[in-house]
Amino acid sequence: MNLAGWDLLELLMEQQAAGYPEHFELHRDGSRWRWINRPLGIDDTFIFEDDTTLPYGPMEYITRQSQGDFCLLEQRENNLWMDAGIVTTQADWSLDFDIGMNFMEWHAPVPLAHQMGVFDRALKYLMNIRHGQPARRFNWTMTVNPRLDTSPENYHKWGPDRASVTPENVGRKAHLRVELQSFWRLPRSNALVFPIRCYLIALDELVTIPKWARRLHRVLESLPPELVQYKGLSRWRHLAIEYLAEFDDGSPTSPGIWPD
Repeated sequence: MNLAGWDLLELLMEQQAAGYPEHFELHRDGSRWRWINRPLGIDDTFIFEDDTTLPYGPMEYITRQSQGDFCLLEQRENNLWMDAGIVTTQADWSLDFDIGMNFMEWHAPVPLAHQMGVFDRALKYLMNIRHGQPARRFNWTMTVNPRLDTSPENYHKWGPDRASVTPENVGRKAHLRVELQSFWRLPRSNALVFPIRCYLIALDELVTIPKWARRLHRVLESLPPELVQYKGLSRWRHLAIEYLAEFDDGSPTSPGIWPD
């Protein structure tokens, strides 16, 4: 994973410097690199693939400066293995628990999808991602209060919130949580990096987009019981449905995620 960490450092530095040149600069002279991060006041020169020239290992060094979570997946034995990660916004899962597991093992708790063959197809697809051809997907769940870290280790901090939802505060407390997940093949190590960016929106704000209000109401109403339990919605899902029902006039919604 150390080589994959250098791959990730290169990828993030290149992407940040290209996307936000006013904030980041990357200069390369052979293996001698200079990295400038203006928002954090960083101006470092180091030797690529020489750990001793950085204050941290390459993965930790660059992900400390990057938004979102990052998992490095090694491809071997016809599977993907979660062998390294820097994660701070876990949604009901634990990197400490999943580290070293393969793709099927860390997805074992997900209901219904295994029987439908979803993960067999997903694994085959991911293992065929090529360098320079990244992919992305969305995942969703719901969270009480705008808290990004709902990991099992911190359950004592966020678990009791589930009992605090009432008909009067559900619009303010209940949040739709969407994860933008992407997958990038790394060139030297052949590992996959799995970045995750999380976004939260309270129901009070979500209903200002009529299409989103109608769609979420129908999704929550039709959610299979197994998924209700898995997503931790059992205590207050009915309150969210009742709140959203006021904004669902029964009209169809257009395809895609964009407002009508």
